[in-house]
Amino acid sequence: MQDNEDLDLPRLRWFLDYLIENGVHGVFVLGTNSEFYALSEDEKQAVMATAVQHVRGRVPVVAGVGAETTREVLRLVRLAEREQVDALSIITPYFISPNQQEIYQHYRRIAESTSLPIMLYNNPATCNGLRIEPDTLARLAELPNVIGVKDSSGDLQNTMEYLRMAPARFAVLQGRDTLIYSSLDLGCKGAVPASANVAPRLCAEIYDAFTRGDREASQQAQWRLNPVRLSLGLATAPGGVKAALMLLGKPIGPCRSPVTFPSGEKLEQMRRILVSAGLLSE
Repeated sequence: MQDNEDLDLPRLRWFLDYLIENGVHGVFVLGTNSEFYALSEDEKQAVMATAVQHVRGRVPVVAGVGAETTREVLRLVRLAEREQVDALSIITPYFISPNQQEIYQHYRRIAESTSLPIMLYNNPATCNGLRIEPDTLARLAELPNVIGVKDSSGDLQNTMEYLRMAPARFAVLQGRDTLIYSSLDLGCKGAVPASANVAPRLCAEIYDAFTRGDREASQQAQWRLNPVRLSLGLATAPGGVKAALMLLGKPIGPCRSPVTFPSGEKLEQMRRILVSAGLLSE
């Protein structure tokens, strides 16, 4: 964002380059840290268009098209198709609390409306406690273009049930940054970590070291990351991410009001954690 809270698309292009140069395997726009809830449809389309055009196929571009109603999601799907994103991420409705059959019908209608791959998004903490139950996920995984789920429940039992009940082709991705190593060990195929905005190379190393068979290096990278991720909770999301980037000398602007950065002792605590993780010099 610019200082007046308008979109800063040139800075977005810079940030996409920064992430890719530091080893991420894909980019996800219009998620929580992209402030999807605060943007108009025109702004969302501008973000998708900017990302696709600037990334130029270097890594996949996933776009979040979640909304409260199926009708609104379908409108966003059309925008995403027009801008030629590589895949969609769709969070459950986050204000209403549909039952599991309604969740199934919501995702089924969306999946049947497009040929784009779809990643389900389970995040009960920000969705009024609503979760995609494992048996509902198993039904949705039968749809050919529903290819994975981001599980931000923080509940490894839930993650394990997803792994047990989903077909082999289906990717279960960890959404709780502190559990990436443990989830890879269980059989998850990757992660979508908020802290990759702050420490992209460190997050990528958890995965890269694991896949090359160096469990020790993977776990050590996880231990370094955990305090960083926990420090982001010192502010309302995504204020922690943007504050950390400011401290690292990589500012990407303010959040849209009413979200602000941490200040005083909280900001100093975050700075100390970034130093301890080796991301910031004294």
